[in-house]
Amino acid sequence: MSLEPSAVAGPLQGIIVVDLTRVLAGPYCTMVLADLGARVIKVEMPPDGDIARGVGPFINGSSAYFASLNRGKESLSLDLRESADRSLFEALLAEADILVENFRPGVMEKLGYGWESLHGRFPRLIYAAASGFGQTGPYSRRPAYDMVVQAMGGLMSITGHPGAPPTRVGSSVGDITAGLFTAIGINAALYHRAQTGEAMQIDVAMLDGQVAILENAIARYAATGQVPGPIGARHPSIAPFAAFATKDGHVVIAAAGEEHWAALANVLGRPELIDDPRFRTLTDRVANVDAMQVEMEASLVADTTANWLVRLEAARLPCGPINNVAQVLADPHVRARNMVVSIDDPTLGRLEMAGNPIKLSAFADPTTRGSVPPLDEGRARLMAELGLKVSGA
Repeated sequence: MSLEPSAVAGPLQGIIVVDLTRVLAGPYCTMVLADLGARVIKVEMPPDGDIARGVGPFINGSSAYFASLNRGKESLSLDLRESADRSLFEALLAEADILVENFRPGVMEKLGYGWESLHGRFPRLIYAAASGFGQTGPYSRRPAYDMVVQAMGGLMSITGHPGAPPTRVGSSVGDITAGLFTAIGINAALYHRAQTGEAMQIDVAMLDGQVAILENAIARYAATGQVPGPIGARHPSIAPFAAFATKDGHVVIAAAGEEHWAALANVLGRPELIDDPRFRTLTDRVANVDAMQVEMEASLVADTTANWLVRLEAARLPCGPINNVAQVLADPHVRARNMVVSIDDPTLGRLEMAGNPIKLSAFADPTTRGSVPPLDEGRARLMAELGLKVSGA
């Protein structure tokens, strides 16, 4: 007997994922795979399962945080130190296409389930490992959380305002980038297996992900030898490209080209700024960014953000408000793009969460997602599919 494909239509329908991950990086990766149609079987350690089940906020005693990362998955509680549970786990691996784990390097080897061991037994099984520092290198055995890799990866050094205390990016980008890079690696490995019949190990480190997204900061240091620091909301090499004060708040304006600068000066009622020698070229504007901001805000503070947005949008200038989370979720464009989806869960009720940003012409993008699995809810169903006798039956 074999496992059935996911009921969710997508390009990964028919792919079986055994998900040993917990908290954020790994579950984010497997959530993406589930949204793309894979069947994700989440294996959790008894008695409490993924520690994210204990992270708030809570609704009727259930974690909304856990729900936001594990919707539409199945749960199986296994202690991989126990022989009966190991047998069930190995029966799953025999049917699976992908194993995803985010333990510290060495843990899976101690359990007898490292890459080398599993590859010999299950040659078509793709093995994806997401960890703080990767499978190799002097830091490989260290534990890591998002803030640790944001700090060590340089991201905190370029975030915030000059002279302010160290600032973490407000979303857990250390975990999330690792999850996304792992999902990319898995899809590449699936293609490679389809072409060659060979499975592979995928090794993604959270720290590596932070280095990978430093982009302009690395380019500036490599080119100039100067160490970048925090510069608030503005861009280091494009101006105007920042948040500017208005009568009642701020507006973001990103005017990179010369045609943008001319249009902006006219919208502000300041055409003389176009040929001001301090601002004539992009290089001039970057060199005189503080003076440019003073001149712009002298006009912007005379009216509200909403009114300026109407004028800026009419001139086809890249601009936007600084939305809070409530405003993002209510935004008509965000809603039109189906980036707010919901689950109808027996415990949590109807709960909204972020949708899938990958829109595919061949597949529908449903407005709802599967419910959140209670711990071990899939045991009887999975054992029946595998043709195994349920304990105690």
